[in-house]
Amino acid sequence: MREKSYRIIYEDEWLLGIDKPSGMLVIPTPKKETNTLTDLINKDLDERGIAANAYPCHRLDRETSGVMLYAKGKRAQQLFMDEFKKRAVSKTYIAFVQGIVRKGQGLINEPIFNRNKKRRESAVTKYRVLARKNGFSVQEAEPITGRTNQIRIHFTSLGHPILGESVYAFRRDFKLRFKRVALHARAIEFTHPVTKARLKLESPLPKDMESMWKA
Repeated sequence: MREKSYRIIYEDEWLLGIDKPSGMLVIPTPKKETNTLTDLINKDLDERGIAANAYPCHRLDRETSGVMLYAKGKRAQQLFMDEFKKRAVSKTYIAFVQGIVRKGQGLINEPIFNRNKKRRESAVTKYRVLARKNGFSVQEAEPITGRTNQIRIHFTSLGHPILGESVYAFRRDFKLRFKRVALHARAIEFTHPVTKARLKLESPLPKDMESMWKA
């Protein structure tokens, strides 16, 4: 059996908790890429003789690493997605942002424009400074709402875009460089909608971010 490029951190009859590496798409874009995370997980399930298909319950950007939930089957996917819609799922991210954030903690409450619906939607992110380094700050971020690219947009609006950001900020305007968006989904906590067990799934900081933090 081939070596996996991702790690399974939790599995039961209805759910998979995945540690997603940076650089991997969750699902194909219109360019129809192969070897997406979803493709690879379903190939693994087939090899193990598990009949159910895996479906993502939420999304992470290609460049973002960390914890992702996959449901086994459409019915299970709907149950878990309902928990996200009810805001019953707590997600914690680690972000390295440009500059020194002086305020130790705060709440970013800035609406985000939804291009598909052509309207601005409320968006709220809690943050806490974990460390101040040479030219950047290590932030713990908790998105209260789940808008697309919310954390990236919100830290840019704060004047401290995430290291490696090139979509919502001009990378050349900042001295510090990083090969990707320095954003990691550290933990996800929720009540399992089937078993009712309280689960907290965690992913350690990847090597590229850990090295920069320790440098």
